[in-house]
Amino acid sequence: MNRKIAAVAAIATVLVASACSSSSSSSGGDKATLSKDGKGKKVTVWLMQDAQKGWPEVVEAAKKEFTAQTGAEVDVQWQTWTNYTTKLDTALLSGNAPDALEIGNTQAAKYIEAGSFVDLTSVKSQFDNSDKWLDSVAASGQSADGSKTYAVPYYAGARVLIYRKDLFDAAGVTQAPTTIDELKAALTKVKAANANVPNFSALYMPGQNWYSAVSFGAGQFGVKGIIAKKDGDKWTGNLTDPKFIEGVKTWNDLQKEYSVGGTTTDEATQDAQMSKGNIAAIIGNGWEVSAVADPKTGDPALKDKLATIALPGLAAGTPTPAFLGGSDLAVPSKAANPGLGATFLQIYTNTAQQTALAKHAIPNAKNLVAAYKQADPANKATGEAAEGLTWFIPNSPLWSGADETALKNAFGAIAAGGDPATELKKAQETLVKDLNG
Repeated sequence: MNRKIAAVAAIATVLVASACSSSSSSSGGDKATLSKDGKGKKVTVWLMQDAQKGWPEVVEAAKKEFTAQTGAEVDVQWQTWTNYTTKLDTALLSGNAPDALEIGNTQAAKYIEAGSFVDLTSVKSQFDNSDKWLDSVAASGQSADGSKTYAVPYYAGARVLIYRKDLFDAAGVTQAPTTIDELKAALTKVKAANANVPNFSALYMPGQNWYSAVSFGAGQFGVKGIIAKKDGDKWTGNLTDPKFIEGVKTWNDLQKEYSVGGTTTDEATQDAQMSKGNIAAIIGNGWEVSAVADPKTGDPALKDKLATIALPGLAAGTPTPAFLGGSDLAVPSKAANPGLGATFLQIYTNTAQQTALAKHAIPNAKNLVAAYKQADPANKATGEAAEGLTWFIPNSPLWSGADETALKNAFGAIAAGGDPATELKKAQETLVKDLNG
């Protein structure tokens, strides 16, 4: 089954599930209420094992507070990402949906479009820090036009510059760069100092790593409507905007001058590549530091030689916008106890719980990121990236079926010498067609 057919089939499944659930609770997309009438009841919550392994104390504290406030018990059922949406589709179809659940922020749009989640707009203001939620994760839980909220931000991860501090120091770069010009100057020194190292990349940026390329485009263009935006009932593209193209040219200059990553590969293997010793820097998620130094797949000798900074931008203090991934929390429309489910999410994402979670992951609001940065010096870069401007994929249920290969091909062609405006126009035509069905 090709990706477009698979995406349409997935959306159809959810639409059927929303319409056919046997639950007597509210219909798809109904507005939320916050209930504390839970005496003698038990609510079911689906959370990923990331919390079970990473911050179980936060979950237990939320359960205890929820029971104290409502009288209801909480049954947390731990999930894995493998085949998760298939399991959720089945639960919706059979009428066995949980009362609250976690969803990946790239997965949320299709359920929102299908009316599978309760509309939380009317109670959003009663969630702590909802006016300060991280931009990109908040956007993933909204309707395409941003007017309604169906999912609450949970936690996030950000892409940063991961570099070999030992190689930078040896090349005479003792201060981390804060602007793109400073980055270029630093990379020039690192490249020269390692001229005799075979296949050396001062900054490994394979041509098809479109996440990095789009970030540089966003640095000039801005993050609103990056790639495409909803204009009435139709999606329109922004890849051909002159400012976006200007940012992409900066990315192209960097990859041409400092990378030997090639034009036909993406970032999938960059952690393993960096561990071989011929790469001084990559752009990746904060957790990739551990992957590079992993004893099984990388080189543990690099553990104390790696450092991270927010990707430098045009000016000091304004990093290049980062793609912000993460998880959302939502209440299924066919939940048996939607009001209690919403109240659990309200408690689970309150300031106290999110501050505790900040010891382990980027919390859901900008005003709480300071706690995350203070928890570990290694969190400084990802925290700064999250605090700055961030971007997200088009918030459409059809994005999962959009021809993402068009972006890879476009940037690979640009890296190979193609004209940026021409190649981005091709990608835009394909993606807009897909997003408009």
